[in-house]
Parts: sequence; C-alpha cells; structure tokens
Amino acid sequence: MPEPSKIVLKKPPYKESIGAQYYCFNKPEEGTDFDLAKYEETVTKEETVKSVTITESAESTPIMASGKVYDTKSQIPYIDIEVEKLATDADDLARMRGDLVDDGGLIQTTTTPIKPFFAYGKTVELSGGKYRYDWYPKCQLIENTDETKTREESFEEQNDTLTIRAYAFDATGKIIKNSVDSSSAHYPEELTEEGFFDKPIITKEDLAKAATP
Repeated sequence: MPEPSKIVLKKPPYKESIGAQYYCFNKPEEGTDFDLAKYEETVTKEETVKSVTITESAESTPIMASGKVYDTKSQIPYIDIEVEKLATDADDLARMRGDLVDDGGLIQTTTTPIKPFFAYGKTVELSGGKYRYDWYPKCQLIENTDETKTREESFEEQNDTLTIRAYAFDATGKIIKNSVDSSSAHYPEELTEEGFFDKPIITKEDLAKAATP
C-alpha cells in the first residue's frame, strides 16, 4: 500500500488593497532623540493612502575562513517605506519634516532640520476578509515629493509621496517591525484594527493587552 502523500496544498490570501495608515510621535526626554517607552497618547489615523512600497536594505556579508565561506552575516539596517497619499495634514507634515512653525502661521524650512521619530503603522487588506497590521515603532521622514500641475478640464489626482525610514527599535538593534496577520494560525482572534493601532505595539505583552476585550 502506498504511503499517504505528505504534500499539503495551501491557498494563502492575496493582497487586495492598502487600508488606513497610522502614526504616533515619540516624545523623548530633553537631550535625547528617541525613547521607546514614551509616545504621545494620540495616534493619528489617515485614510488618504494610495499606495505603500516597502524596500528592505538587506545586507549579506560572507565570512571567509580556510579558503571557503564559513558563515554569512545578514542584516537589515533599515527599511524604506514610500507612501503615495492623496492628502497630508499640514501641521503633521511640517513636524515630520522638522520645519519651524510659529504662532503666526509661518512655516520655515531649515537646511539642517531636526526631525522627530514617530511610529508608523498600516493596514493591508487581504482576500477572504483577511488583513495584516504592521507597526514600525522607530521612523523618520527622510524625503517628500511635492509636485503640482495646472488644473485641466477633467479632474486629475495630484498626490504627495513621502519616504519614511524605519530603524531597529529594540535594545539589541534587531527588530524593525511588529505585525499580525489574520490568516496566521497564531492570530489572536479577539484583536481588532482599533485595538492594534490604539498605541504602538512594542512587545508581545503589548499585543496581548491590545487583544484583550
């Protein structure tokens, strides 16, 4: 009698759309630039996202010994997140850019801006009603593109493009992103989008608390 097949057919869900994006500014003590334990209480949600492109700057270095490859050192020093948006909040963009804003409304761009860190999150909608939630707890805006064209007879979208860089945030410098995927067998069933993005998820304890009804 032939042995039963060990082949398992899987049909994972596919990406259907980008959902909302979230961000929360870090508020470190004076004299420091980032504090993992301190974020502002308010998390901003935006539903103006057209597309998000993730680029990992993976580095792989072979370690040679005795004339052959002994080991390979792999590292992801940062991840670039390119966000195309229909609209951007003026005050938050100025803050991300490190612009100077006075009480009279003047926004000044400096040649050497001091840019704050913030947590960036996004939702990816998958087929079959599934979804993925991502938090990048330590990010900075590194570039934004602002192109404006004349209005034609028919309406045409004029979008902004922001490039956000995510860095490792944990004490060991090894973790860049925290995610959950509802198609995973380990997904906490009580977790909602609102719960996951209520504040930046840093540890597994944060996730357990977010999933508690």
